Amino acid sequence: MKSRRSFIKTLSTGAALSSVAFTSTAAFASRLVSDTGNNQKNIRIGIIGAENSHTIGYGKMFNTDKKFPGVEVLYVWGETDEFAKNAAEKGNIPNIVKDPQEMMGKIDALIVDHRHAKYHLEAATPFVKAGIPTFIDKPFCYRLDEGKEFLAMAKKYGTPVTSYSSMAHSKSTFDIRDQVKSIENINQVVRYGPVDMDSKYGGIFFYGVHLLQPLMEMFGEDIERVRVTRDGKNGNAVLVFKSGLYSTLIFKPESYGWETFVETKDGLTELKSRVEEPDPGINYVDMVEMFRTGKEPRSYESILSCVAVLEAMEKSVASQEWEEVNF
Repeated sequence: MKSRRSFIKTLSTGAALSSVAFTSTAAFASRLVSDTGNNQKNIRIGIIGAENSHTIGYGKMFNTDKKFPGVEVLYVWGETDEFAKNAAEKGNIPNIVKDPQEMMGKIDALIVDHRHAKYHLEAATPFVKAGIPTFIDKPFCYRLDEGKEFLAMAKKYGTPVTSYSSMAHSKSTFDIRDQVKSIENINQVVRYGPVDMDSKYGGIFFYGVHLLQPLMEMFGEDIERVRVTRDGKNGNAVLVFKSGLYSTLIFKPESYGWETFVETKDGLTELKSRVEEPDPGINYVDMVEMFRTGKEPRSYESILSCVAVLEAMEKSVASQEWEEVNF
């Protein structure tokens, strides 16, 4: 099994990149939609990364349950043979590749799904250069500067790319965002969620994105400084928005689930969604829509602003001091 870095090096120097690099998202729409205008061509998906349970979930959704007729996961590459075999068997994915280069020319869309965000962009780059629309699992990347460079490259090649937390890009979060608009004089926000600051998959980046990105969807992305305080596994982060809004994130190292409260003059109120999540969720619907039409569901600014805040939080985990969000 080749390492992540060795397979990317091989791929980037091979003939695969002689494929046509599309110059606009319209090129993808013309490639993925048939001449009749109504009958959409099938979409063949490849996945890089099998350590995550998400890959099995994608296989079940597309291949077993057929939530999106005509859309299939046909190929998977795993970090180890065992990960790949497990994902293929449980996700009903027919083909395991030893090298992602084997997928080039055989897929219409790519999903990159490593546990650690530091591997995401390197894995996706050759495919984006080759014009393959790409969904990158959360967190999008591990360093803001690399993310900026990658998205500039995607724009240059006209390749649709997106990334988001499934919790942030959901009907429930969008409904709470709409509720917040009608709540007057919010003094502060408190949000609870699981975070392991010492996770080998990127520390606060790993689950912190599920805690942070929904907050930014609900209350805005103009966070200017953060401070993390910890005592062993326990900790919290204070975030100050440019608007003056004050938010505290409480890390839950021992339990699952997310809750959000706002304080107003009437007291502390939990924000709860009034809607049920559809099946399949809007996060999957919008991903497939991007694969079909090239329409990116989230702005580059939104993707990168979350990374910028996570990077500041990571610095504060180490320093235990206030850190500015540099974006």
